[in-house]
Amino acid sequence: MPERVESESRKLLGRLRDSLAESAAGQDRLDRIVTLIATSMQAEVCSIYLFRDEETLELCATEGLKPESVHQTRLKLGEGLVGRTAKSRQVINTGNAPSEKGFRYMPETGEERYSSFCGVPVQRLGQVMGVLVVQSKAAREITPDEVYALEVVAMVLAEMTELGAFVDEGASLQARHRQPVTFRGSSGQEGAVEGRVYLHEPRVVVTNPVSDDPEAEAARLKTAIDALKMSVDSLLEGATTMDAEQVQVLETYRMFANSKSWVARMEADVGSGLSAEAAVEKEQSLARSRMMASDDPYLRERLHDLDDLSNRLLRILTGQGKDTGVDLPENPVLVARNIGPGELLEYGKALKGIVLEEGSVGSHAAIVARAWAIPLIIHAEGITTEALNGDTILVDGDQGAAHLRPDDTLKSAFRDKIAMAAKAQEKYASLRDLPAETRDGVRIGLHMNAGLMADLPSLAGSGAEGVGLFRTELQFLIRNQMPQRGELSALYSRVMDNAKGRRVAFRTLDIGSDKVLSYMKRIEEPNPALGWRAIRVGLDKPGVLRMQLQALVRAAQGRPLTLMFPFITQLAEFRAAKAEMDKVLIREAILGHPLPEELEVGAMLETPSLAFAPDAFFEETDFVSIGGNDLKQFFFAADRENELVRRRYDTLDVSFLTLIEQIVKRCAQSNTALSFCGEDAGRPIEALCFAAMGLRTLSMRAPSVGPVKHLLRRVNLAEVRRVIDTARARGDLTVRPAVMDYLSKLD
Repeated sequence: MPERVESESRKLLGRLRDSLAESAAGQDRLDRIVTLIATSMQAEVCSIYLFRDEETLELCATEGLKPESVHQTRLKLGEGLVGRTAKSRQVINTGNAPSEKGFRYMPETGEERYSSFCGVPVQRLGQVMGVLVVQSKAAREITPDEVYALEVVAMVLAEMTELGAFVDEGASLQARHRQPVTFRGSSGQEGAVEGRVYLHEPRVVVTNPVSDDPEAEAARLKTAIDALKMSVDSLLEGATTMDAEQVQVLETYRMFANSKSWVARMEADVGSGLSAEAAVEKEQSLARSRMMASDDPYLRERLHDLDDLSNRLLRILTGQGKDTGVDLPENPVLVARNIGPGELLEYGKALKGIVLEEGSVGSHAAIVARAWAIPLIIHAEGITTEALNGDTILVDGDQGAAHLRPDDTLKSAFRDKIAMAAKAQEKYASLRDLPAETRDGVRIGLHMNAGLMADLPSLAGSGAEGVGLFRTELQFLIRNQMPQRGELSALYSRVMDNAKGRRVAFRTLDIGSDKVLSYMKRIEEPNPALGWRAIRVGLDKPGVLRMQLQALVRAAQGRPLTLMFPFITQLAEFRAAKAEMDKVLIREAILGHPLPEELEVGAMLETPSLAFAPDAFFEETDFVSIGGNDLKQFFFAADRENELVRRRYDTLDVSFLTLIEQIVKRCAQSNTALSFCGEDAGRPIEALCFAAMGLRTLSMRAPSVGPVKHLLRRVNLAEVRRVIDTARARGDLTVRPAVMDYLSKLD
């Protein structure tokens, strides 16, 4: 870029800095800025539009348009060239504005005299805050150098908007990070809680966007980049314990860190008058815009890598690392883009809720949240940008909504909801020692799901009769290397000790699909949920399966042991897995270790195919546990991670209940114990219908035991079955309305 343009940019930024440093009202600052820009750009018009709310842009300052239109002219996102600039996050530069697609004439501004238009998004890290516009009578596109200068200015405007430089008592604008905002996501775990935000990765705040010493800033930038390169090189040198995919990510980081074009753009930004931090953030914001606009998954992934690398560089420059010295607030709600199981467990059970921008219902975070019985919201897009540490937040896991900085009315209603839930829990607690027995004398065994030692204390208090599913994979997922047999044996032994004689059904390692071990090479599969996972991995890697089985046998120390193999789809798989168990028992006996006094070996029925297995399967297995989450997604061909389809199908659809009924009959014929394990088992209406179809054992998260038991004790199960059969006979597609009508008439 010519030195003259750089010099002009520096002069303009210098004037902006001086203007912003002066004591002035927010509106006065905006007015000065548009005048400075118009004069510097030799343009007849300069205007700044900022978002009044999520969908509305407001003309907040202008030089050249009619003054009375300020704070009166508003456009929706995507409306007119200004709205298009904001929506596309791209510069619109034209010499003939009226001929452009989407042009909208706003007579109140008096802009009909101006032919040329250049709109530049005012954006910060992918979030558009407004639009900077210059216009002139002459029909010309402004030069690339002038566009660049406007982008630099827009960067400063974004930072100053973020810091609240244009807000005061007399301004129409609302302060950022102070207004109530609701984020609609998806429910990863039900529940409701009021708490305070704790950011997993606090935002880096750039407080000095403009520099008065470009040479010093260039030196700071170079030093930080050198430190970044060294840190990435150091990580790669120690990559002996990493798999190929992790090494590939670091190689990508090194490629970007050594990218001459990336560094050159930041150096040019510094030369134009930005501070080193602002230069990094400017390029990061542009990368985020390209990432959001791209449909190419590979390109999005690479831009995501650049985004992460920019964050590393910003933390080096500012010293604002993860350890910010901010203590966990009272009733902390963790807010993050995403988080791994190891990092999440480091926080411990102090957390009251979790809100993620990414994540999935089957993710590690969701598993831990369920184990801790705390509400989790996923896909709350944009919350990490808006939330500040300590903000009040209401987490509604039932509705999949997070209310940030709620007003008093919403807070009051939400507290009523929490109070009602607490009152209901008190009522359920009174049922803790009573059986889940229906009015017509049918007793249903209610068990809880677990996966952490922290779960076990809730076993006695929940009223559950035992642990219907202990997820053993969590101990593999939270580590950076394969756990040792001795470690697992000690853990499983403590689980049995804490169960105090109650039955615990250990599920062998269920990895693959969305559960990937960091220390195992990841296999790229077009559809992981239908791929190499669970028992398929165990049979292909029998050493790992045998090690876990040995750990379980040794943990039992002669006590009864119950285990089940996940994702069995056919008789041959069950026989192969059972053969591995037999080998372990023979070897343990030879080594002189005590064998379990009683051994139950079962299978999880998670695919429709196993419901149609030969009679031999039901005769050879000691018990069957229906894995409801997977069975439902495969039965309806509806990916439970896909929000477009996962809520489309009802568990109480007559076809699904008919499948459950068939499984019940097949197990009854062979006298095989049967249970249902999954989220639906913990939903009272679904649990009631499962019991009516013949299921006598249900396994659910601990807090669900009380509500399910309460409903079962209120009903006559034979009557519920007649309601279901009547609904099926008349051709109802789902029995839910009929069952709900029956329940509404109960005493």
